[in-house]
Amino acid sequence: MNIVLDEDMLCELAELFKIFGDSTRIKILYALLDTEMNVTEIAEALNMTQPAISQQLRLLKSSGLVSFRREGKTFVYSLADEHVRIILNIGVEHLGDR
Repeated sequence: MNIVLDEDMLCELAELFKIFGDSTRIKILYALLDTEMNVTEIAEALNMTQPAISQQLRLLKSSGLVSFRREGKTFVYSLADEHVRIILNIGVEHLGDR
């Protein structure tokens, strides 16, 4: 089944795939694959600084790939929906098929 996309949709799709083009963002998404985490936990898990993680989380939030909820003074992050998990799994599957 082919879906016909207009120029705006194609540009949005290209922008979405650009988000996946950064290994730090991919690491964050994988860290959130099975659990919710705050910035400190993500930074510790990836051995990175909190500012670096926060910067990438802003991009992931604005692209709709990550969501968050407030827990006291802390924000807890998770994958936005099942589609993100599917995209990551299909990417890994594709690499395995090479």
